Amino acid sequence: MTPQARTCLSRSLRTPEYYPTRTERAILKEYAGEMIGQAGNNLTLVELGAGSASKTQVLIEALLRRQLRAEFYPVDVSSSALQSALTTLNGHFPRLRVSPIVADYTHQIPNLNALPGRKLALFIGSTIGNFEPDEALAFLKSVHASLQPGDALLIGFDLIKDADVLHAAYNDAQGVTAEFNKNMLVRINRELGGSFDLDGFEHVAFWNHRKSRIEMHLESLYEQTVWVEDLGRGFHFEQGERIHTENSYKFNRTSIALLLRRSGFKLEKAGPIPKAGSARHWQGCKARGELNHSAVRAGDVHGNLFPAHPLEFGVLPQHPIPMPNSYCCFSFAWRLL
Repeated sequence: MTPQARTCLSRSLRTPEYYPTRTERAILKEYAGEMIGQAGNNLTLVELGAGSASKTQVLIEALLRRQLRAEFYPVDVSSSALQSALTTLNGHFPRLRVSPIVADYTHQIPNLNALPGRKLALFIGSTIGNFEPDEALAFLKSVHASLQPGDALLIGFDLIKDADVLHAAYNDAQGVTAEFNKNMLVRINRELGGSFDLDGFEHVAFWNHRKSRIEMHLESLYEQTVWVEDLGRGFHFEQGERIHTENSYKFNRTSIALLLRRSGFKLEKAGPIPKAGSARHWQGCKARGELNHSAVRAGDVHGNLFPAHPLEFGVLPQHPIPMPNSYCCFSFAWRLL
């Protein structure tokens, strides 16, 4: 991802309509201590797709309350983002040793077995939803293979919710998500000698209930032919014809458990978690503005993520319950023997 695209993406994640970023941050702030405690002692942190590791700092703070020193291995394809993380983290956490790994983890997981200590691997930000289903399965299988018994994985999922909430999140009023979507055309023009007129295409994003995903497209506003110099050909678009640019899959308890089980992990326990500051407004799985946590363990299936939490655990319905707020889910996974 180019610096321009990363900047645009960062802006889109901070729009008022885009709920996952602030929801996930609220979960981490409230439950980081319990997450770290559940993962075990003498942990080494590894984050796949770390970027600038801004949200990870909450987990690092919780870890350093339990350990005198810790090691953190942020993994990302962007060396500039990792350099930013290194500078920030070294300034804030003198007892943390940061060792960045520049790698495209989506194609090949670094050799995590070679890293010291008991590992807690992080894959947060609901990034798993950006993979196609077969890609998500293959990716988690490779993560599973890279971990040893006793290591843990903390992964974030975005759950299915009211279609209006989803639609607004990917069609923000400021048009930031639209700008990010059109950046693909900017790159083709810059890097491949394309002649796309950005004003000739419109951002389209909608909820596909049958496939449980948000789809993002670019729709041609009129009949046109676009020449791409490096490919030596033109591409003809009818009015209304679309370029399918991206998908963002959403999950429920059943699909999460199935994905984790097929990749070698086992869902252990799950339950709703109230949104920070609104605990009195929730009850069970039908709470107003509920968030969601899941705990999975492999190799040691008797631990609980929140053993003292007064929850009544249940299964999320197949169809979303309309809510004015949103909810996300974290899953803990221990490597199967």
